[in-house]
Amino acid sequence: MTDQFALTEDQIAIQEMARRFTADAITPFAAQWDEDHAFPRETIKAAADLGFAAIYVSEESGGIGLGRLEAALIMEAMAYGCPATSAFISIHNMSAWMIDTFGSDDLKSRYLPGLVTMDQMAGYCLTEPGSGSDAAALKTTAKLEGDHYVVNGTKQFISGGGVNDVYVTMVRTGDNGPKGISCLVIEKDMPGVSFGAPERKLGWNASPTAQVIFDNVRVPVANRVGEEGDGFKFAMAGLDGGRLNIGACSLGGAQRCLDEAITYVKDRSQFGKAIAEFQNTQFQLADMATDLEAARALLYLAAAKVSANAPDKTRFSAMAKKLATDSGSSIVDRALQMFGGYGYLRDYPIERFWRDLRVHRILEGTNEIMRMIIGRDLLK
Repeated sequence: MTDQFALTEDQIAIQEMARRFTADAITPFAAQWDEDHAFPRETIKAAADLGFAAIYVSEESGGIGLGRLEAALIMEAMAYGCPATSAFISIHNMSAWMIDTFGSDDLKSRYLPGLVTMDQMAGYCLTEPGSGSDAAALKTTAKLEGDHYVVNGTKQFISGGGVNDVYVTMVRTGDNGPKGISCLVIEKDMPGVSFGAPERKLGWNASPTAQVIFDNVRVPVANRVGEEGDGFKFAMAGLDGGRLNIGACSLGGAQRCLDEAITYVKDRSQFGKAIAEFQNTQFQLADMATDLEAARALLYLAAAKVSANAPDKTRFSAMAKKLATDSGSSIVDRALQMFGGYGYLRDYPIERFWRDLRVHRILEGTNEIMRMIIGRDLLK
């Protein structure tokens, strides 16, 4: 009965490789990246050497062609060291997958070789200053002029804004609503592309965030992903996997803080004994571990459904994202409480994870939108 819930030997090997990479290349440096607001470009490129820049890009296109469960295992492992770095790599993977899955052979041949190696980094541009949860109301326009689109508009909260080399961008080529949205690949150096100042954020300090601004940017029609009007559909398909990955980042961060809390309560003494000996501490740890395993089980199931293209994959992806990110934030908060005043200090890693995981309940679709997706699917 347990075999169906066990990871395969290959999946365990992938997980262990990601854990070793994290222990060597991410965990020892993550606190300094956060402190300095430093973008760890070379570390991210080193992840690409292991295939982590193209996890579910097809082998024909140079990727490693794995499924969404394997991707979740990798993201979870890297988030144990730094959720912001893991999430950045997740967004790059989502963008590369969209080009590989929906792009023309010409588009794939021009962009995927650089994205697979992370010689080029990719971002995903959907959100705008006036359209967050109501993504289909986006106003960035792309007017067809001959063999180019002329793009005007602003994208908001873009991870890697100003750092990424290419941006998989949703634009309006037609009428209002989702059917008027198309998808273009826009390069950083195209005339008319500029960036806002880096956002001053609560967390995710190792991952730059900025507006991406398009002012009469001429983009070749050949850079369109799929057909006109298909962009919103592609964007939502990308988010099915993106939500799994951000949920996995919450699992990794929560696991790190649970492990840190277990070590701390064994060492910390109050009232003449280790606080691990108090029943209240044991009950808190029991609840944290149970919540974490429940979220992990649902996320792994949802990942299998997305890989299998199951008809209920979008609902399960939303359920998994909601549960994993809600639980992750709660687990980290409870871990911080166990540390007392020390948990509030930057000398300990808990406060960094508390800051980094908070945004997971907002991005890739807020958890309120996840509830809408789930409820509508149940009632259809």
